[in-house]
Amino acid sequence: MDRIYLDHSATTPVSQEVLQAMMPCFTEVYGNGSSQHSHGRDAAKLIDIARKQVADAIGAKSSEIYFTGGGTESDNWVVRGVVEAYKTKGNHIITTAIEHPALNKTLDELIRSHGIEVTKLGVDKEGFISLEELKSAIRPTTILVTVMTANNEIGTYQDIAAIGKIAHDNKVLFHTDAVQAICSFGINVVEQNVDFLSLSAHKFYGPKGIGVLYRKNGIKLGKHITGGEQERSMRAGTHNTAGIVGLGKAIEIAVRDRDANNKHLSELRDYFVSEVESKIPNVYYNGTKGNNRMPSIANFSFEFIEGESILLRLDLAGISVSSGSACSSGSLEPSHCLLATGLPIELAHGSLRFSFGINNTKDQVDYVVESLITIIDSLRQLSPLFAMKDGGTFNV
Repeated sequence: MDRIYLDHSATTPVSQEVLQAMMPCFTEVYGNGSSQHSHGRDAAKLIDIARKQVADAIGAKSSEIYFTGGGTESDNWVVRGVVEAYKTKGNHIITTAIEHPALNKTLDELIRSHGIEVTKLGVDKEGFISLEELKSAIRPTTILVTVMTANNEIGTYQDIAAIGKIAHDNKVLFHTDAVQAICSFGINVVEQNVDFLSLSAHKFYGPKGIGVLYRKNGIKLGKHITGGEQERSMRAGTHNTAGIVGLGKAIEIAVRDRDANNKHLSELRDYFVSEVESKIPNVYYNGTKGNNRMPSIANFSFEFIEGESILLRLDLAGISVSSGSACSSGSLEPSHCLLATGLPIELAHGSLRFSFGINNTKDQVDYVVESLITIIDSLRQLSPLFAMKDGGTFNV
């Protein structure tokens, strides 16, 4: 069997439709979109089309769409730009304990460099925040609430519309990192009370190195990169025309095919979860099993062994998975997201994320489960924790 890729939350392959849309930008429509001649105008037209494709996908206006280098840059721009633009109003930001490092690490740096104050809301064992805790956390100095739409490790959806309403009722801006969600979750920034939203093309079968920041018209935001007039003078730099075209096409396809893809992915995930739980003892499913979760993600903790060891054995078997966020998987620290849900550190160390894509099949899932059974059994035979387990499990 060919290698099996189950790490689509880290990145997805570029679809053939997207690649075909991008190809003319390399050899035919190669002008600089900021140039005034016909070559430049041709490129600018493609950029405008992509801007509208993104706006239509999230219920926004084209004038509210800014192209960036990816979701991490968009997240950075929002928090840094809001801190700069609203420093006379306050210095308090509310977020959650399970945000992506693009948010958490940037906020930690701003605490040191700008003296901002940050409240990180806790989550329950399924990964949901408390709306009452959010209400209680808002202060007169609060300038931003930033909450991820769907968690990148366990796939839990937050109630974005309700969070945005609470923020707006208190005259506070609301940002959501929707990088993981656009493929499977219908987004309308107006209906869901969103002021800022981050996207990244490579999470929905588009190219790497290109992303989006949505900013609601009329809301202040500090400039991100200076030195040119691109992106309405907010983010200077020559447009990545091919990447922008690919992003626009990818998000159009993601919306077009969402229902069919969600059905396929949900069926694969549910089958995989059922097989793992029925055939491998001492496993713990992380996140929610309700409707408010991504159809593509299944996160398991395997007791008595390290997730990294399982990952390496799976890789040798031709299977690619993740032990957490791709941006922090090089760390030996357990997942901050899983720890925030109350998972014991031993189980957090034994976790793996399996994230399915539209080209995965049931036969591949069967092979993965068979491989897991063999690998888990082999590693547990080598584990002193397993030898000492006395038939019990960790309390969660």
